[in-house]
Amino acid sequence: MAATVVVTLCLLLAGGALLVVLFQSLESSARLTADARAAQVAEQLTTEPPSQLDESLLATDSQVGVVQVVDPAGKIVIASAGSPATPLSSAKVPAGFRRYLGRVELDHADDFWVIGATVQTPDGPALVLVGADREPVETVVTTIAGLLAIGGPIVVALAACGTHWLVGAALNPVERIRARVSSMTSGKLAERIPVPAADDEVARLAVTMNEMLDRLEAGQTAQQQFISDASHELRSPLATITAALELAQGRPELLDDALIDESLLPEARRLHRLVEDLLLLARSDEQFEAHRDVDVDLDDIMDAEADRVRAITGLTVSTQISHVRVAGDPRALSRLVRNLVDNAIRYAENTIRLECHGSRTHATIVVADDGPGIPPDERRRVLDRFVRLDAPRARDAGGAGLGLAIVAQIAEAHHGSIDVGESASGGARFALRLPLIDGESVSDATHRLDSVIRER
Repeated sequence: MAATVVVTLCLLLAGGALLVVLFQSLESSARLTADARAAQVAEQLTTEPPSQLDESLLATDSQVGVVQVVDPAGKIVIASAGSPATPLSSAKVPAGFRRYLGRVELDHADDFWVIGATVQTPDGPALVLVGADREPVETVVTTIAGLLAIGGPIVVALAACGTHWLVGAALNPVERIRARVSSMTSGKLAERIPVPAADDEVARLAVTMNEMLDRLEAGQTAQQQFISDASHELRSPLATITAALELAQGRPELLDDALIDESLLPEARRLHRLVEDLLLLARSDEQFEAHRDVDVDLDDIMDAEADRVRAITGLTVSTQISHVRVAGDPRALSRLVRNLVDNAIRYAENTIRLECHGSRTHATIVVADDGPGIPPDERRRVLDRFVRLDAPRARDAGGAGLGLAIVAQIAEAHHGSIDVGESASGGARFALRLPLIDGESVSDATHRLDSVIRER
């Protein structure tokens, strides 16, 4: 319908413009011919009387309809065949000039564009009147208008049918894509949409739909794996707690401090940590975790973690910590650093190294250990959920493979990135980059603040 309306409007505008231009062109041609005839008649009358005027100058055709020579009394001296009995015009024209005298309509039958010229003949002054016939021009324009009126609807109908067919043919691949997608269910996400051979919008739509299906399938697979892994991790502490309680139910005397301290409480604490980690990851996935942007001193967090490691372990802690401030959630960033440090404690043999420094745009946190390290092909995978590498970096007490996944999630929420590499001592090295406040380093901000204070 839209194409039909557009084509109709275009035809109306084009047809109207064509008729106007055609009419003006034919009118101009007829008037030029009449003007030329008036000039020829006037030129001959300057040397000869009207009675001896060449008859060829009085001839009429499809453009010149009337030729008249009128004396000063308003009497027609000589005229072309079929000329009206009265002069075409009574207007006065200065001697030696030719003028367009306008449109003259006689008895609603004859219609002329009149050209007048005053000339001095041997018999005295005379007015030459030449009328360009308007009727042939109107006949041609009317004929063209009739043809347009007949052909226009045909063109519109053909345009409507052709557009309907072409648009339908162009949208058929889209309809096939729609039908294919509508037939897919959650159990058929492995299916893909055939991509047309043509490199056009429909082909790009099919490619985009397939990429979306890839993401949906990957998300579904990850969700199923997450549920399976979570169920597996929850089963072990629950089984231990259930077995201990069943044992105590049958033999109450066995429910002593040893059973509680060695079995029930450790497994309950492990279960509590696991549930908290799962809830944290779930909230992060669903974007329920409120991200509070406040100023956070990373160096304070790193110093606190270094003191904690020295207090609870016998490891040597090497530090290189500079004053760095970022915008973020202090609790989440503290959790991030603690998870990295706990991971280093778990695998370090003698030494842990903590670094914190800033550049012009980013803050960098480095946590390294001298443990067995991480193989290069496993360094990205260790950031996934429930990933625990084979011995010697296997799970020890309480490990569920969620600590580094939480680190990656918090880093992403703060628009940061984490790189896993090898430390100088051969162990694991985790380097975290976070954007600084407004893209300026602390030294720049301090210098700017000192300048403002001095100015005041």
